[in-house]
Amino acid sequence: MIQSMTGYGKSVIQLPTKKISIEVKSLNSKNLDLNTRMPSLYREKELSIRKLIASKLVRGKVDFSLYMEITGEETSTQINKTVVKQYIKQLKEVVNGDETELLKMAIRLPDAVTTERDEIDEDEWSQISKEIDSSLEKIQEYRIDEGKSLEADFIARAQNISELLDQVIDMDPDRIDGVRERLTKGISEIKEKVDENRFEQELVYYIEKFDITEEKVRLKNHLDYFQKALKSDDSNGKKLGFISQEMGREINTIGSKSNYAPMQKLVVQMKDELEKIKEQLLNVL
Repeated sequence: MIQSMTGYGKSVIQLPTKKISIEVKSLNSKNLDLNTRMPSLYREKELSIRKLIASKLVRGKVDFSLYMEITGEETSTQINKTVVKQYIKQLKEVVNGDETELLKMAIRLPDAVTTERDEIDEDEWSQISKEIDSSLEKIQEYRIDEGKSLEADFIARAQNISELLDQVIDMDPDRIDGVRERLTKGISEIKEKVDENRFEQELVYYIEKFDITEEKVRLKNHLDYFQKALKSDDSNGKKLGFISQEMGREINTIGSKSNYAPMQKLVVQMKDELEKIKEQLLNVL
């Protein structure tokens, strides 16, 4: 079952004095590209959060955000009244000004406001951790739902390629007859006697040169393998990418060997379907 690397999960928890909002967003990336944003209070938990996200999401460009909104009366920021009064006193010695204006100046000076470093409440963090798990579960569900849509698209496009390949197989005898006819006509136009045995040898050489039997078989096998890989228990976008590359090689070889306009039209259609598969595979986990 494939998963998309695109996803979104959000969870909110109301604590006694604060509201915590957790958001996780992900887009496609070759590897795990993780960016975290959180209040300094929770920075000591960042490493464990990163490990958890890496184990759950594996790959993708991931943005993790933890927002804190104080809803209670508690605050860790305090005005240092003694320092502010001293600043105002000194400012009065320099200029005569309104008390309010002097206060505005004093409050911006160093140490006028102090912030006490809070310690993490482990019971509180335990609740936050559960919400982080919840948001990761939501983004995984999102990825699975997106993966189902991608899988349906892949199956349809692989089927289209398979049907086009069947048309290539059906017209191949006509193509070979056409090659034989063109060579025979070319020789007849020269109006010279030719060694029939030598001509047959050359004819066999050109027919073998244009033979696409191996390519047809290999492309059929790659299509079957691609379908099986889609149904595997784990999502492996890189593996599917490798298979699609092999499919592309066989399609390109069929096109270069075909030397037959109706077949080349089918090859162009197969390439178009495959390019759309490759484009979508960039978003598969």
